[in-house]
Amino acid sequence: MKGGNMGNMMKQMQKMQKKMMKAQDELHEMTFEASAGGGMVTVVANGKKEITDVQIKEEVVDPDDVEMLQDLILTATNDVIKQIDDKTNDTMGQFTKGLNMPGGMF
Repeated sequence: MKGGNMGNMMKQMQKMQKKMMKAQDELHEMTFEASAGGGMVTVVANGKKEITDVQIKEEVVDPDDVEMLQDLILTATNDVIKQIDDKTNDTMGQFTKGLNMPGGMF
C-alpha cells in the first residue's frame, strides 16, 4: 500500500469518526418514552439511558396491590431502554456495516 493511499484512508477514518461522534451526541440528546398499563405508568429517558421522568396515574396506586405497580414500572422502564438500544443500533450500525466489530460495541 502506498503512503498516499494510507493518508487518504486515515482522513476517511477521521471523517467517519467525527460523524459517529456527532450521531452519538444527537442520540444522547433524544428523549424516549414508554408506558405500561394503558398509560397508567410512563417512563421517560434520554439517549444516555438516564431516566428523566416517571409518571404514575393516581388510580393505579393501590396499597393492596403494590406488585402490580412495580410490574408496570419495570415494564415501562425495560421498554424505554429497549427503544434506546434499538435506535442506537440503527443509528450507529450505519457506521459499522461491513466491519467485523465485536457485539455490543455501542
